[in-house]
Amino acid sequence: MKRKIPSTVALSVFEAAARHESFARAAAELHLTESAVSRQIATLEGYLGVKLFSREKKQVALTDAGLRYAVAIRPNLDEVEAQTLALMSSKSGGGVLELAVIPTFAARWLVPRLPEFQRSFPRITVNIAERADPLTFRGTPFDMALHFDHISWEGVHKIHLFDEEVVPVLSPQHFDVKELQQARNFMQVPLLVKRSRPEGWQQWFELAGCKDAAPLPAIRFELYSTMIEAAKAGLGVGLIPRFYVHDDVQRGALAMPLDLAIKHEKRYCLLYPTHRVISPVAETFRDWIVAQAQDFLNDRESHQ
Repeated sequence: MKRKIPSTVALSVFEAAARHESFARAAAELHLTESAVSRQIATLEGYLGVKLFSREKKQVALTDAGLRYAVAIRPNLDEVEAQTLALMSSKSGGGVLELAVIPTFAARWLVPRLPEFQRSFPRITVNIAERADPLTFRGTPFDMALHFDHISWEGVHKIHLFDEEVVPVLSPQHFDVKELQQARNFMQVPLLVKRSRPEGWQQWFELAGCKDAAPLPAIRFELYSTMIEAAKAGLGVGLIPRFYVHDDVQRGALAMPLDLAIKHEKRYCLLYPTHRVISPVAETFRDWIVAQAQDFLNDRESHQ
């Protein structure tokens, strides 16, 4: 059965014209004449039986139907282009991986490890986009995501990497670490906490056996990355996921006076869609990131 799909040339021309809302600017981008753009749009409108642009006094403007169609097809054209480029690159053993990552995870855990990936697989380019919330792979250019597990993920393969452990860290240059090896002493130190987890310190003190603790009001932060810098600057002690600060603790930029963790707050995973056949590039990255996660877990255990 023949698919009811317009010419991809016409769709590409329409997408550019819709984005610029100008035939002239679309023509310049696509290295076509303005009349050629106009003909492609007219052909597409004839195929669809719907007006996509209004034309008045040599000015063009998207109709409501044209706007809806442009919004609907743009991500699909992006995905077709991304998959085409990936397939073309794969002939030489290379390619491009489009990866969605939680912002702080990208900065604190993934990026420091990517040079090793580049040395091992120099023909593969990893493009990183930061996404704070779970996403739907359909209609996006993303091949994979490094994210936390969540009920809203649907239609994905999911590989568990590690569980979150939230631990207290501070600057050894600004505080006497030896004096903070008893949980109660933390009540005399400025506390830092993530805004979305205001109950964090109360949970930690209860875990430490200080159920009657009355800790100081904590300074709240939107992002862990900002809280990490605040801890380094000596603003206080922060409750931060272990894997975000593991390297800083090893270098001595931060210290963990008491290795007592709130465990299993979140599970971090590698996710990729079930509606696509996984590419060789994605398989390579999958195997590498799983090995990196295992190395991290082994290193963490060796220092406990």
